[in-house]
Amino acid sequence: MKIPFKEGNILIPKNVDMTKWSVVACDQYTSEPKYWKEVEEIVGDSPSTLNLTLPEIFLEDDNVSERISKINENMKKMVDDDIFNEYKDSMIYLERTQDDGKVREGLMGIVDLEEYSYEKGSQTPIRATEKTVIERIPPRMKVRENALLELPHIMILIDDDKKEIIENLKNEVTDEDVVYDFDLMQKGGHIKGYKLNDSSINEVKEKLEKLADKDFFEKRYGVKDKGVLLFAMGDGNHSLATAKACYEKLKETMSEEEYLNNPARYALVELVNLHSDALEFEAIHRVIFDTDVEDLVKSLNEYYNINEDGNGQKFELITKDYDKVLYIENPKSNIPVGSIQMFLDEYLENHKGKIDYIHGDDTTKEMASKDGNVGIIFDAMSKGDLFKTVILDGALPRKTFSMGHAHDKRFYLEARKIK
Repeated sequence: MKIPFKEGNILIPKNVDMTKWSVVACDQYTSEPKYWKEVEEIVGDSPSTLNLTLPEIFLEDDNVSERISKINENMKKMVDDDIFNEYKDSMIYLERTQDDGKVREGLMGIVDLEEYSYEKGSQTPIRATEKTVIERIPPRMKVRENALLELPHIMILIDDDKKEIIENLKNEVTDEDVVYDFDLMQKGGHIKGYKLNDSSINEVKEKLEKLADKDFFEKRYGVKDKGVLLFAMGDGNHSLATAKACYEKLKETMSEEEYLNNPARYALVELVNLHSDALEFEAIHRVIFDTDVEDLVKSLNEYYNINEDGNGQKFELITKDYDKVLYIENPKSNIPVGSIQMFLDEYLENHKGKIDYIHGDDTTKEMASKDGNVGIIFDAMSKGDLFKTVILDGALPRKTFSMGHAHDKRFYLEARKIK
């Protein structure tokens, strides 16, 4: 199998204040205008990715079209003003020291959008881990389709339990390879990046090829004819889906030779090992508000065989009157949150109630103990279940898990020309 990840032409700014340059992913702090106001104040007039991206908190604003035009103008101006060093045919190994002191190692390169699909049940080497909300793509396409540059917050996971691919790179770089090294704003920690030499790049590709070997893959996950899943989406699924949608649209206007050689065929991403100690999966719980509690619980017991004896998939059910640990004997998904979500989707289609997705056991219990509400708490999904579940179920239900705190998410930093 040809590996759909390779070196790209990566742009990194020169002679700028990098702390002001780099801001957090656009889909964070979407209910906190104060955070983005503080970022604006920190950045001031300095060159910054804040002026090259659209924080989603502004997506509904009346002047969003002007913002997008301004973003495109800013990109062109920065390229014309020669503010970037271009590292041709490069991969960058990076170490992100999080606010909690843990170090997350990553590898920047480009993925081939020909080998990616966000359709449920696809068998491409690059797949979405959660259901892609198609309605979220068009507003993002407006930002990307006329953009000269892409700035990724996309994080893609590999299942390298032996930690031989990305983690090994620290032994292959020296201080002479450093291309950036600075503190990130707003509790973002610290980031340091190294340009890899050709032999390290080739070594990465060889190791990825072994991971993608069909026989090895099928034996490892105990599956047959499911297509090799090499890369599973971690963060930025809708950004990669947008890149794919823009590329597919571009294909309609070009010959095959033109689109296969177009820079928009690829997207710049960060690969991270699922088994990184810095990557923690946190459960996302469910609260159903303003529902008929008795009817919902009764319907759940009709939908599944539920017991309290420890037989099956575990979840915790909380109402005003009780808090019980229960088990599903006949689940419909590889993981409990998937089985419960299937029931809730069907139930809420025909019954009253509004679902919300909640972080934290205490908050969930507090909300669920009020009249007319039901809470469901899950254990955090084991990282080892991620690839197997995506292979078997096609994709996880939306809001299955969260990876770390908002301030630990990927920051915009590197760029790449897509025109």
